[in-house]
Amino acid sequence: MTDSKTSQDTLTIVPCPTCGKSVPWSPASRWRPFCSERCRLIDLGAWFDEKHRITETQDGYSDDGSSD
Repeated sequence: MTDSKTSQDTLTIVPCPTCGKSVPWSPASRWRPFCSERCRLIDLGAWFDEKHRITETQDGYSDDGSSD
């Protein structure tokens, strides 16, 4: 019997965006890509405080062609 791995057998590990802890990318990781609810809430708070922003393109148009 041979022991072969399929792409489903490999587990992707990603860093938590808040603390950097390794998080397996699987359905068992409830808060992915975060390691915990705490890190998820810290990131959400940063968005609410406008520490994270999605910048507008320089020409003032969005990707769908509409202007603001």
